[in-house]
Amino acid sequence: MAPGERRNPAAWRAGYPGGVTFPVVGMVGGGQLARMTHEAGIPLGIKFKLLSDTPQDSAAQVVSDVVIGDYRDLDTLREFARGCDVITFDHEHVPTEHLRALEADGIPVRPGPDALVHAQDKGVMRAKLVQIGVPCPRHRIVSDPDDVAAFAAEGEGFPVVLKTVRGGYDGKGVWVVDSVEEAAEPFRAGVPVLAEEKVDFVRELAANVVRSPHGQAVAYPVVESRQVKGVCDTVIAPAPGLDEALALAAEEMALTIAKELGVVGHLAVELFQTRDGRILVNELAMRPHNSGHWSMDGAITSQFANHVRAVLDLPLGDPRPRAPWTVMVNVLGGDFPDMYSAYLHCMARDPQLKIHMYGKDVKPGRKVGHVNTYGDDLDDVLERARHAAGYLRGTITE
Repeated sequence: MAPGERRNPAAWRAGYPGGVTFPVVGMVGGGQLARMTHEAGIPLGIKFKLLSDTPQDSAAQVVSDVVIGDYRDLDTLREFARGCDVITFDHEHVPTEHLRALEADGIPVRPGPDALVHAQDKGVMRAKLVQIGVPCPRHRIVSDPDDVAAFAAEGEGFPVVLKTVRGGYDGKGVWVVDSVEEAAEPFRAGVPVLAEEKVDFVRELAANVVRSPHGQAVAYPVVESRQVKGVCDTVIAPAPGLDEALALAAEEMALTIAKELGVVGHLAVELFQTRDGRILVNELAMRPHNSGHWSMDGAITSQFANHVRAVLDLPLGDPRPRAPWTVMVNVLGGDFPDMYSAYLHCMARDPQLKIHMYGKDVKPGRKVGHVNTYGDDLDDVLERARHAAGYLRGTITE
């Protein structure tokens, strides 16, 4: 759709039953990101259609129009797209060639395949970021363990970070190796491997931006993201103690990446803040992201609401925070599956606490929800969030 052009409403209403008078957003993937994006569309009257792996998936439990199928099958995708006004995603794993086929069929795909490939393939992403002048860790594609040793020798030596170029998330598909012998494991997957220097960083940051088809864009405050065993544990908005000039540079970098890559929707740019005062891009995600969950309660317009607005080319909402500090802590599964019984304590202890559960079976280490707290005092806000997440998991009992 050209900038400023209005689609003929009759064109998509005719293909969708039930007398729909609002757009239909088709979301591929039934995880918690789809669940929360659907929630953000409800006040706007937006209709959602979901392509999910199983009826038990997080979003499939709450969306009324669910198609169960394999997103890797083009015929399934084409059938799912019938009646949808736009297609978007809660993950980046749909084959790029399938997305091009949907576009050729006249289906708006947002973000489109030319943008999304940079979140699907780390090698493509690194090459493009270097081309547009975005600072990244030293890196290159390596062919075998001996090539990893050569890469290490070209810099500061081991350790070296190895990543499969496709398919990794939450620490999966990533190895930190200290020798050529340890470098063998990543190559067993049979996909290209990217080697990167192990960055000496003081903390991880994330810059979240949203961009619409006609180029309007907004930037959320840069946040600090704290990881435990490769999984996001805590997000602090805004990042405490971050120099104003560095925060502005990070926001401008994320906005530049979104523009240069043609991103439509939400873009998360995961960053390293180095000990020598630089910021380097670690990863990209072109969908709502864990580092933006704080915005559900802490921003005037959440990342999910702005993602919906962007893919429909609606004016974007205000991303500014509502309180000086907002903290999100992920709730991971532990040894106590009955988390609902913990609500009485958590809600009575902190009436301002916001609990978001994903409808997942509780398994040790699995993300099953998150909590948000906000306020004027960072230490207090952090303690409240950590206590609630720990009590829900069962690691705190009082």
